[in-house]
Amino acid sequence: MNKEEFLTKVKANPRPVVVDVWAPWCAPCRMIAPALQRLAEAHTGAVDVWKINADEEPELARALGVLGIPTLIVYRNGEEVSRRVGAQPEGHLAELLDAAHGVPPKAMSATAPLERILRLGVGAVLAGLGFALAGALVAFGAVYDRCPIWNALVPRVGELLGGKKTRLPSGGESGR
Repeated sequence: MNKEEFLTKVKANPRPVVVDVWAPWCAPCRMIAPALQRLAEAHTGAVDVWKINADEEPELARALGVLGIPTLIVYRNGEEVSRRVGAQPEGHLAELLDAAHGVPPKAMSATAPLERILRLGVGAVLAGLGFALAGALVAFGAVYDRCPIWNALVPRVGELLGGKKTRLPSGGESGR
């Protein structure tokens, strides 16, 4: 199936659609599958959950801008309204199904101050032990959401990859 056929099918569907792009070898995909199945059953008749195997439909996954799996994409009235990449707790999956109903997903909460301090400390210890790159990455994990350079680069990289602009929960934009 190509992207145009897929989007035509999504637009023709009378209900909102949550698309799960997954692969059988993907451990995070298998991890969220039971929760997603429970939520799909709870929303039967209100939201359709479709699964796309990225191994069987690689061109479609690429055309939809899927860069990692699992990717969950919410379509309402034929338009993408939300997207999440990676394994999500059941509460976040429920937010996706709510987004399909028109309830906007909650913004990601900021990193807690104690967690920021711990990450910065661990990063400093790693750097002090001679693991400069690992230390820098861990420390950056404490502050990336507040980094203006990061928030400026993410949308540009998305645009370069041929995606459209979308709002990040933190208020920035991301290209998809």
